[in-house]
Amino acid sequence: MYQFFVEEEQIGREFVTITGSDVNHIKHVLRMKPGEKIRISSREGRDLFCVVSEVADTFVQADILNEEAPSTELSEKIYLFQGIPKGDRMETVIEKAVELGVYEIIPVAMKYCVVKLDAKKEAARVSRWQKLAEAAAKQSKRSVIPNIHPVMNYRGAVEYAASCDVCLVPYENETGMKSLKEAAASIKQGDSVSVLIGPEGGFAEEEIALVRNGMQVVSLGRRILRTDTAGIAVMAMLMLESEIRKEQG
Repeated sequence: MYQFFVEEEQIGREFVTITGSDVNHIKHVLRMKPGEKIRISSREGRDLFCVVSEVADTFVQADILNEEAPSTELSEKIYLFQGIPKGDRMETVIEKAVELGVYEIIPVAMKYCVVKLDAKKEAARVSRWQKLAEAAAKQSKRSVIPNIHPVMNYRGAVEYAASCDVCLVPYENETGMKSLKEAAASIKQGDSVSVLIGPEGGFAEEEIALVRNGMQVVSLGRRILRTDTAGIAVMAMLMLESEIRKEQG
């Protein structure tokens, strides 16, 4: 069953009207016909099961079925602060983090980032990243499309992250897994969680010093993970813990 996102005003009492680029995708790529079931989520968080009733040139109409679709979101809002990696690794981070349930991704310019974006390239890159997030949200049947925040500097990112209930900073020079286990156990349903991931060059000492008193600096084990692997690894851990908490009530 395919997933689509619409604005709240596109949802009527009995049917949903799909417009924009999704119409071409439904008509010419998926070649969907009336009678096929789809899942629709509004950007405000409503989830519906629908059945396609009309495929026109400029719109697709889908009748709302009686059963509401279940939300696929984690109970916690996870904010992933990712030091900007080189090449297409940020795209991998976005795709996988969205699949794993991230709420928002914040690209962060840090001291040892290899990539330096000027304003024009930054805007184009963030726009592309947002489109990737939407595609990943559709593929994984998310109830919301995670926001890709404009690039932040490190101090700004730390201030933003500090507003979360739990703040985790995986650091390659930290030892022992006890702190990570304790941090994961301290998360409660409904908490907001920030995760700061360093770039290819790692965190600078002064960057770690800035967060050590107010955040939980943790280890991810005895191996050094690539920056794109680290964020995905933490997201997988947090997703598992969240799903277990939800099942246990």
